[in-house]
Amino acid sequence: MDMKKIAVFCSARKEIDPEYNKVAREFVRAASLRGYGIVSGGTIKGTMGEISDELRACGGYHLGVIPRFMEEYVYPDLSEVIWTDTMAERKTLLRKDTCAVVALPGGIGTLDELIETFALVHLKQHEGKMFVLNHGGFYEPLRVLLNHYVKAGMMSEETCSMMVFAETVEEILDDLQD
Repeated sequence: MDMKKIAVFCSARKEIDPEYNKVAREFVRAASLRGYGIVSGGTIKGTMGEISDELRACGGYHLGVIPRFMEEYVYPDLSEVIWTDTMAERKTLLRKDTCAVVALPGGIGTLDELIETFALVHLKQHEGKMFVLNHGGFYEPLRVLLNHYVKAGMMSEETCSMMVFAETVEEILDDLQD
């Protein structure tokens, strides 16, 4: 498939501020309308389910990458499914052949995916762009931590800048179009 794809990392929890799901739906709809396919965890849970619903509603392409032990949670209307045996394999396949990864507000799983991807981008093992959607300042604590690493000499400013903090959906999509 020639379509450019974006990996989306997001929450699997229902018990979050509905504003985070709203902006997640906005992001995948806008990306889909600009011709991007979405790659995600592909389940019915939390924000993953919300973006699945939105992509179905707008006719967007949605590839779900799901470990077999989560089969009971698979979203029923994905465009395509890739099954994995482990979470590590899932993370690798989420990123495969994507032009970007976008971390929406999420929990520990999202953070795990984001930090692993950050290390891979730094090591030139992933070529796509990397964004965090800092909606409502959600990722400000992470930005502070990364700046602390720079000030302590643990990370260069160049490496730090590889993780782009975007305040809006449009910022991400406009950056990708450049």
